[in-house]
Amino acid sequence: MAIKRGVSFYSYQQAQFFGEMNWKDMCKELHDNLHCDGVEIINEATVPGYPFPSKEFIGDWNNTMARYNLQPVAFDGFLDTMRFRDHVLNHREASELLKLDLQLAHDMGFKHIRTMTGLPTDVIEGALDTAEKLDVGIAWEIHLPIPIRPDPTIKGLFCERPGTAVEETVEFIKKTGTKKVGFVPDMGIFNRGPYIDSIERELRHMDPDLAKEIRVVYESLYPMNLNKLGDEIEKNFKGKLTPAQERAFKWNKCADPSDLIPILPYVFSFHGKCHDMIEIPGQPGHYTEPAERFEDVISLLKQNNWDGYICTEFEGQRAWQDCTRDKWIDEVDQVRKNHEMLKRCIEAEL
Repeated sequence: MAIKRGVSFYSYQQAQFFGEMNWKDMCKELHDNLHCDGVEIINEATVPGYPFPSKEFIGDWNNTMARYNLQPVAFDGFLDTMRFRDHVLNHREASELLKLDLQLAHDMGFKHIRTMTGLPTDVIEGALDTAEKLDVGIAWEIHLPIPIRPDPTIKGLFCERPGTAVEETVEFIKKTGTKKVGFVPDMGIFNRGPYIDSIERELRHMDPDLAKEIRVVYESLYPMNLNKLGDEIEKNFKGKLTPAQERAFKWNKCADPSDLIPILPYVFSFHGKCHDMIEIPGQPGHYTEPAERFEDVISLLKQNNWDGYICTEFEGQRAWQDCTRDKWIDEVDQVRKNHEMLKRCIEAEL
């Protein structure tokens, strides 16, 4: 039983867009520099001709996996609710699209597909026979603000019943006895502070004099005490900020690592969400994501002998794209720093 490291190719979206990396370059990066083997992809971003790629692509993909000794982990798919001009995608049609993803994931060697957040159980049920037949799991992403423990007060965002979505899926798993349905928790649900990139973006776009005052408070708490920033901003600048600006300086508690314990048997993999990998003060060469509780989550997984992949999902590039190119974040460097942290935490003694 072991925690293994991987990367979602979503992490390299900026480099892919500008033609600096393709999926083969990403595979080489995993093998040569990260020394990890787990691969997660976004279906439409990686697969030419999705959902019906050529046999040549499938062969090339599988040969590349073998060449670099990589393991396809999660095949990320989405259900395009506006696919048809005359109606919104219904649940029966969603199940059919899910079947297409299951077949393609199988052909490419993936162990499970990661679907949209809060996938309704009747959509899962409509594709379950295919999942069982192909031996490919269906796992939806537990993403902020969806909690693990039921919280009926949370309504409306991301899915029909966000406050009880996890509970309903667990009940479905137990009722059917299936081993092919589960979850991909996103590390963002275990936030411990606001993201640095979001803070910096808001400071760039607000009144310069106000931004200068807020920066004094921000820098006094940087980097490891940013969980206190929201309260300090509210205390000192109440009424001076827009709601969007206030949200950038706060963080919303969604889940504790211990909430994972009852659902660990149904967790297929993790999204290692990160925005800002920074060097730990006083520890040269060691990095952390100050907004996330990676260390606590990994410790809990080790204590409970969880076996699976944490796939880095770097999302920090977009907050800087309003700046000139020289200010942009280096995705490759950020993912490498995330893997320094992952490897160190995984190998640390309990």
